[in-house]
Amino acid sequence: MSEPAILVKDLSKRYRIGSREPYQTLRNAITVSVAAAFRRLSSSALASPNGNAHQESDPAFIWALKNVSFEVQSGDVVGIIGPNGGGKSTLLKILSRITMPTEGHAEIRGRVGSLLEVGTGFNPELTGRENIYLNGTMLGMRRSEIERKFDEIVAFAEVERFLDTPVKRYSSGMYMRLAFAVAAHLEPEILLVDEVLAVGDIAFQKKCLGKIGEVAKDGRTVLFVSHNMVAIQSLCSRVIWLNQGKVMAEGKTAQVVFQYLKTSFSSLTEQVWANQTTAPGNDQVRLRRVCVRPADSSPSDPITMRTPIRMEFEFWNLVQGADIYLYFQLINNQGIVAFASSPIDGSGWNARPSPMGLFSTQCSIPADLLIAGQYRVLLSVVKDNYYEVYQLDDALVFEVQDAADLRSGWYGEMVGVVRPLLEWTTELIESQSPIELSEPVDSISRER
Repeated sequence: MSEPAILVKDLSKRYRIGSREPYQTLRNAITVSVAAAFRRLSSSALASPNGNAHQESDPAFIWALKNVSFEVQSGDVVGIIGPNGGGKSTLLKILSRITMPTEGHAEIRGRVGSLLEVGTGFNPELTGRENIYLNGTMLGMRRSEIERKFDEIVAFAEVERFLDTPVKRYSSGMYMRLAFAVAAHLEPEILLVDEVLAVGDIAFQKKCLGKIGEVAKDGRTVLFVSHNMVAIQSLCSRVIWLNQGKVMAEGKTAQVVFQYLKTSFSSLTEQVWANQTTAPGNDQVRLRRVCVRPADSSPSDPITMRTPIRMEFEFWNLVQGADIYLYFQLINNQGIVAFASSPIDGSGWNARPSPMGLFSTQCSIPADLLIAGQYRVLLSVVKDNYYEVYQLDDALVFEVQDAADLRSGWYGEMVGVVRPLLEWTTELIESQSPIELSEPVDSISRER
């Protein structure tokens, strides 16, 4: 097997609480880089300058990474997932040589392009055109190579009109589009991407995902950090799960993502806010109670795929004569909206003024609709059939358990967003005689 494109061995990074690392001059940065090259002649290596100088129990320090080890082969697309503060961005900063590890080392074999945050590596005083050439030069590319990709970069970033404007005057979306275009189009052998989907509209996000997919198909190595599990599962063949600076799991994407999402969900089947003044909401509406429960049994009973579900909501309307209703999105553990619903959906709802006061509204979800998994409810309050006046993320979080009687002895992975119990009919159209074989069946089987 060939040498890995990225080799991380016992990598640790420790920060002093309440302080920041000093800035380095260009001369210092060059000196450190040259010294590192002599320390590890076989590859680009990042090694600990301090060893075990710090004591484990020192409360003035915190470990952002601790004993992280993994390999990434050339051409692999590997996802890095985990909660905020898990160490994902710190890992990419070390691999990008923005910061040095406290212990351990990382070896990078190949030219690295990185997009860690908006405008990373850009000089705000330079124009978009100048920053394209600057970034290309930093990647070790010749001017002819940059010019060959220049038009493609500009077209992707959609900043033609502002190409000769200093990037400090760019909006965050323009900054991100140009930064991503440069990082992805200048053909690095290793591409490091950190939450590229956090900024930009939906169209730009789709362009980014498409470009990352193209980079992967070209056989280049990609390390992709994201909270978007749909993107992770569509792009990555392998996933590393980081939490509190440690590797919790590593392996096939579907398996690791399932483990991560399962532990990140905590059940929240009912919330009650008795005090109107402190309840979630605003001067137009406040929530009093949200609940999800089995429709035909005790609230404490489990919800399975065969269980009809009732959603119950109570809210205060604080504006006389306003037409208020609730709208929710049911989101599965991959971040996909299974469906959305409101009282106006197909029920002949007529907008009507409502008095101020406490309202109760319920919604029934039939049995044999939801596939097994964890779900969360994003709840919105809509006024006058047009304005969203309040939104509550994760208003409810609950789990739908598998139903053994639907399996019929099969225990493979169930796919899809929902699993409705549809009506099927099968009938004989025409009968025919058994087919006569020229050879015995057992002899045919033996030949195969």
